[in-house]
Amino acid sequence: MDCQLMSSGESNALDTIRRIDSLARRHDVSYQGCTVRWREWGQGPPLVLLHGGHGSWHHWIRNIEALSATHSVWVPDMPGFGDSQDLVGDRHDAQRQARLVDTLAGNLDTLLGAQTLIDLAGFSFGGLTAGQLAARRGGVTRMALLGPAGHGGTRRQKTALVNWRLNDAVARRAALRNNLQSFLLHEPGSVDALALAIHETAALATRYRSKDFSHSTALTSALQNLSMPLLMLWGEHDVTAHPVEAAQRLSDERPERGWCIMPGAGHWVQYERHQDVNQLLGRWLSPA
Repeated sequence: MDCQLMSSGESNALDTIRRIDSLARRHDVSYQGCTVRWREWGQGPPLVLLHGGHGSWHHWIRNIEALSATHSVWVPDMPGFGDSQDLVGDRHDAQRQARLVDTLAGNLDTLLGAQTLIDLAGFSFGGLTAGQLAARRGGVTRMALLGPAGHGGTRRQKTALVNWRLNDAVARRAALRNNLQSFLLHEPGSVDALALAIHETAALATRYRSKDFSHSTALTSALQNLSMPLLMLWGEHDVTAHPVEAAQRLSDERPERGWCIMPGAGHWVQYERHQDVNQLLGRWLSPA
């Protein structure tokens, strides 16, 4: 008989996810045929967090508790990700990203009210989406973009991702672990059981094709007419950009736009250096 036993690390990872999920208030919101699952934690001014491609609300697993101490934190599984439905229509439609942004804007109008001001943060593909959402909806008081996609600059990824779409669970996890190390995280010790559980669960649930949008210049376009205070953050070893080059281009020497490079971190900076990122975002989102 073949038998696979769960390791203590895997068990602890699932316990962490379940514990934080159990603290959430869930909201299912439908807009133009797509139902989106939102989770809410805490009390205070609303802060919306958007996850990355092949992601879910779990991308913020190490940040939610700290940020919800001062804000009501709203995190969707965006359309086509996690627990949410996919958008109706052709998955190759060039307007699909615009419809995703429209759906999030419509959801926020339902959940919070069209005139309600929000703070907004996005990671990777979620950073691109955050910029587009701010341009589409307005009403964003402060925005933070972590390793944002859509910057249009050069990337420095040297190791190709390997195919993880395998029937064998052991081989699939080995491929996902390789991709975590080569793309999302820098320190080998950061590729732990929790990171692997999050990455595998999100990858298996992803139906939205974000890559083409992420490799575009769409964020640069979205930011052109935005004037709210903006913080941009990259890990020192982020392979999706040359961080200083991207920061200088996107900040465009505008005084309301600041940027920071986090030492020792890869692309998934808010996971790998969560304590430092939580402190930084806490100061940024709650200025004295």
